[in-house]
Amino acid sequence: MIRKRTLKNGIRVVSERMAHARSVSLGVWALSGTITENRGEEGASHFTEHMLFKGTETRTAQDIAGEMDAIGGNLNAFTTKEGTCFYADVPSEHLKKAAEVLSDIVLNSVFDPEEFEREKNVVTEEILLSGDLPEDVSEEEACRIFFRGDRLGMPVLGTRESVGAMTAEGLRSYWRRRYAPQNLVVSCAGSFDPKEFAELAESCFGSAAKRPSGPVPPNAYPGGRRVSFIRRNAEQVYITLCMPGFASETTESYALCVLSNAIGGNLSSRLFQVIREQRGLAYTVNSSPVPSATTGCFEVYAGTDESRAAEVTRLMMEELRDIRKNGITREEFLRGKEQAKGSFILDMESPHAHMETAGRTALLQKREYTEAQTLEKMDCVTIEEVEAVIPVVLDEANLCAAFAGRVGKVKPYLKDALGM
Repeated sequence: MIRKRTLKNGIRVVSERMAHARSVSLGVWALSGTITENRGEEGASHFTEHMLFKGTETRTAQDIAGEMDAIGGNLNAFTTKEGTCFYADVPSEHLKKAAEVLSDIVLNSVFDPEEFEREKNVVTEEILLSGDLPEDVSEEEACRIFFRGDRLGMPVLGTRESVGAMTAEGLRSYWRRRYAPQNLVVSCAGSFDPKEFAELAESCFGSAAKRPSGPVPPNAYPGGRRVSFIRRNAEQVYITLCMPGFASETTESYALCVLSNAIGGNLSSRLFQVIREQRGLAYTVNSSPVPSATTGCFEVYAGTDESRAAEVTRLMMEELRDIRKNGITREEFLRGKEQAKGSFILDMESPHAHMETAGRTALLQKREYTEAQTLEKMDCVTIEEVEAVIPVVLDEANLCAAFAGRVGKVKPYLKDALGM
């Protein structure tokens, strides 16, 4: 059972006790991602994530690391396009220490100017590293041109220019705005006493003062058909096709999950069988839905040799067109639904997974689903619902494609394979 409450300052708290667990996962979620960044602030959410580990009013960066290592805990964070999560996975007897450290870094960081300048170099190196990974470049570019002009198309890391222009005081101002109590969710899952945790959450997070926070506009893709080619000195050409998807927790999002499994989500899927097993043209080929709170997209991905890139693209398009015209079989539907359920069950084996799911849902959906409720939603998907999303998702009029690698000589063939 998921327990939920709201502290007087507006911080939401969700928790789920797992009696069989010996550990506990505690997370603090902030509504801070590319969707909350204004023009010129690209990468501010991710940079803020870095800076919150660099010292508070009472702890140095070394203190933060040392206290968690001393209890055998794992302290980390990640930033997505919709939010940032700081988490600590610890043996259950150390939940109090985890809460003290997490609340301190999230609520009391100081943004020391010297630490800021050092970390700016680290973030810049991370941006450069990402640019050296053609598979990341391909996916990021496909997302950018699909969500052209929308915040969901902005890179999580930001750009060298946007990060280079940031100041310590400017980033601290962004943190104060985005980490206002009404934008925070505390999520806990694992072995703990519910009454003791309620008191702990109040003592560690209840003192944060309310402060103003700007609204987050809804996101949407503009529609249209676009293609982008990015030259990289790589051994393969990395192909990402991006098409319309659906918002999280909608009936359509569950149907798309089943459809994705039939297209490229498993070993028996159309794309895996045709491109890898039958023809040996690629090692990696897959598909996946990418939902957000208000919209979403669907991605198909493959990496292959320059000489095979056009053929792989052509085969990808042929399979997508066939499914758009003829749908999927009953066998593919049943297999895809069972895989969706099985993957979810396997993913939810740990307290950390429960913490992530409950926290993200509370932050973005403003409601909580138990594991059983989510499985029921998956089980209720019908083949008619899958058939209904096919023409929306596999609409070539709204297909965007990005190719990264040695694409100079093969651009005409790749465009021809797309039908452009």
